[in-house]
Amino acid sequence: MLKSKIHRATITEADLNYDGSLSIDQDLLDAAGIIPFERVKVYNINNGERFDTYAIQGKRGTGVIGLNGAAARKGHVGDLIIIVTYAQYDELELKDFAPKIILCDEKNGIRKLIDK
Repeated sequence: MLKSKIHRATITEADLNYDGSLSIDQDLLDAAGIIPFERVKVYNINNGERFDTYAIQGKRGTGVIGLNGAAARKGHVGDLIIIVTYAQYDELELKDFAPKIILCDEKNGIRKLIDK
């Protein structure tokens, strides 16, 4: 099931020489319920690229969304992306389940939070 989604985040930096991962503003991580080193799937709206990596903490309140390492080849600063996580739940957990969905504004602030 979809666990969390950060929708229409804007890539703010790309560092090919970094060891790898996706830097995400700590405010967005907290709101989406994503923890550091959690696997994330990234869908680039601008070019159709889709890839997996893991989340790392970006500086709180900066709006940072950074492609690091090989992921830096999958998008450019200014591209819009969707970041998602998935998890397995049993039937009892699904009874009251709703994913956390963050809709971003143009500076990667939280425009809207949908979580049931």
